[in-house]
This record gives sequence, structure tokens and C-alpha cells, in this order.
Amino acid sequence: MPDNILLNERSATHLAAQIKSGEITSVQLVEACLKRIDARESVVHAWVYLDPELALAQARAADEMVKLGAELGPLHGIPVGLKDIIDTADMPTCGGSDHFEGRRPANDATVTSLLRKAGAIIMGKTVTTEFALSGQRGTTNPHDPNRTPGGSSSGSAASVADGMVPLALGSQTGGSMLRPASYCGAYGYKATYGKISRKGVFIIARPLDHVGVYANNLDDIALIADTLMVYDAGDFDMRSHCGAKLVETLRKPVTPVPLKLAFVKGPPWAEAEDHLDAVFEPYIKSLGSVVQEVELAGIFDQAVDAQGVVMDANLWHNLAEFCENHPDELMPETIERAEAGKLVSVEAYIEAQELVGSLNHAVDQLLGHHDAMITASATGEAPMGLESTGNAIFQRMWTLMGVPTISLPLLEGPNGMPIGVQLIGRKGRDADLIQVAQKLLAMT
Repeated sequence: MPDNILLNERSATHLAAQIKSGEITSVQLVEACLKRIDARESVVHAWVYLDPELALAQARAADEMVKLGAELGPLHGIPVGLKDIIDTADMPTCGGSDHFEGRRPANDATVTSLLRKAGAIIMGKTVTTEFALSGQRGTTNPHDPNRTPGGSSSGSAASVADGMVPLALGSQTGGSMLRPASYCGAYGYKATYGKISRKGVFIIARPLDHVGVYANNLDDIALIADTLMVYDAGDFDMRSHCGAKLVETLRKPVTPVPLKLAFVKGPPWAEAEDHLDAVFEPYIKSLGSVVQEVELAGIFDQAVDAQGVVMDANLWHNLAEFCENHPDELMPETIERAEAGKLVSVEAYIEAQELVGSLNHAVDQLLGHHDAMITASATGEAPMGLESTGNAIFQRMWTLMGVPTISLPLLEGPNGMPIGVQLIGRKGRDADLIQVAQKLLAMT
């Protein structure tokens, strides 16, 4: 990596190696990140809590461990931003809501503990929409402050894309990881449902909630995701064998066998912006025989509505107490979203949940002939204005199914704004998906 690249812009994988070798210190890296934040935060508004002295104290402790020759974790000395729905015992966690203003959790979330154990510097808390829903809290797109960064993981995606931190955690219940990744031009990865613990993370829809990661390259995605894929009995939905060995997968020699990708549009494409075809079709064509267009129809026509049913019912279940007893402390968008769940019938909920197995079976059949599905990560460029976080339609069915997905920042819209390429894999086969992403990047 060229020496003239600023520390805050370097790969976390490279930085971790440099810290371990003594070539740089964690303090130097944290100072570089703080300098970038100081220069840009008044425009981007990615952080809801940031204590420079606390960050530097962690960095000094990390550097002392290097001097002592202690055993170092894979993220030793690397700054990470945490979405403000993830509990931190030494920082507030407010869920983007006035209702929880000043809340100080007694314990770290499991993912926070895993990051600390791996040596990461918890840099601060990134802005989330209220309760990880729709209520915007002021973050802007780092490429154009007049456009949305997406949501709900607004601050996490924006902070990584803007070089404020090399890594950050977000979450996805509808499209809250991959849409911001697409809008901001970052790499975003949502693992298979049950591979990353949500204990200590604010739950809005247990059957749908996923923790995900942001980075600026695939190696870094693998590095942080591997750190988090550790079984936790405190999350009742975790897979017993959750590890994926993504770093090891990327280090294997790339097989010469050509990719077989299924280009899918399906119901979401009906809501695409006018420019999406003009941007996406030439890219798909450039991949040649690697890609075959496959129609998503039949039960897939029901998938988006089913995700809405499951999400709405769970929102009311989890947020009713706040909406009924503290409405003056919530944003109108939050109350409106939650109250929609009161209308969901038991029959509709059961039907939606039972569809999930059929959808996953259909995807397994399709991916018996292809390595992964490929589609857009969002309906188009980040929309103008900060009132909305954009349309989550391009993730909703995959979130419902709990399959692994990743957004790669490969395309650009008519206004020079990023547009992500989304890859979708088989449930539980995250390493296969990462390998597909590696091969696709090599072709691009």
C-alpha cells in the first residue's frame, strides 16, 4: 500500500499488521481518525457520541500491550464505530430516540465484548434513525450533503465511507445495512441470520434483525465479520455452528472455475429509479457468459409483502409500550410505523412466516445451478433531501429469508453518486458468498 495514503484511509487488515509490527501505533491511527472527524463531522453528522480522550486512552492501552509483547487480537488497535442501538458499558446507548436520552447500559452487547477481546478501539456511537426505523437524525451523505446516506445505519455507513473509521457495525431489519452501503459507496455485509449475536442490541423484530458490518474493502469485511461470528447462548436464534472462516477463504487460491451468476430483478425492480437500468444493464452485459438472467416469480411475488407483515407485527409487539405511554418522546414516523402492526392478523402473520421456508427452498434450488444471485443494492442513487432514508425494497425479501448478502460499491449513477452491486447467497453459506464477491471484484 502506498505510503502517501493517510492512516485513516488505509485497510484495517493492513493497519492491524502495521500496529502489531510496531510500524505505526494505535494512537497515531486514532489521532488520524479524530482529525478526519474534526474536519468533516460538521457536514456529515455521523456521530451521536464521541469522546476523543476515551478513544485515545484505549489506543494507549493497546500500544502498551504491543510493547509488552502480549498476545494480540485480529483487530488490535483498530477503531470501530458502533451503531447507537448496540450497548456499550462505557458510553451512552440511546437508540436514536429522545426517550432513551442519557441511557447508560450496565453491560456491553456481545458484539461489543467480542470487538474489545479482539483488540478493537470502540471509537464512539454512530447515528441511527430512531429505533432503527425511519426517523432521520441528521446524518448526510458524505458524497453530497444534500442527499440521504440511507438508513437506519446512517452514521455507520457514512463514517466508513468518509474515512472517519475503517470499520463500523450496523444492523438490518429491512434494508438498513445494504441500502446505506450503496448510497454511501461502502462495502456492506449482512451475514446469515443467526451468525452474529444480537444480545445487547435493541430488538425491533426478532425474526428479522441482523447485525452487519461496514468496511472499505472485502478483506476488512472478512476480518471483522470473523471476529463477530462466535456462538452466544444469550441470543436464542444463533446457529450452533456460526463461524464462517471468511479470512481463510479469501486467502485460498482462486479457483479457475468461472462464476455462474443469476441476474435477478423480481418484484423490487418495479420500484427502481429510471436511471437504474441504464447503469446496471451495461455492467451485467460486461460480465458476459458469467451471468444468466433468471426470473423471480411465483412465491417471490409474495415475499416483500410477507416481510412487511412480519416486521409490522413485531414492531407493535416491541414498541407498543413506548408509543402508548411516551408518544411525546417519539418521532411521528416511529409511531406511524409501529401502529401499522396493530392491524396484522394472526392468520396473516403465520402465513408470512411459513412462506420463509418455501422461499429458502426455492433459492436453494436456483443456487444449485448458480454460485450466487446478483442484483442492484438499491433503487438507484441516494435521493435528494434528508427527510427520507430511501426505499428498502431491494433487501426486504432477502432479510426475511435470512440469507447472506453483500453490497459492493462498483457502479456510479448519472449524478456521480455510488450505486452498489448486491450479491445474495445460500443461507449458511457465507464463505461461498465471500468467495464469489472476491472473484467478481477480480473481474471488475
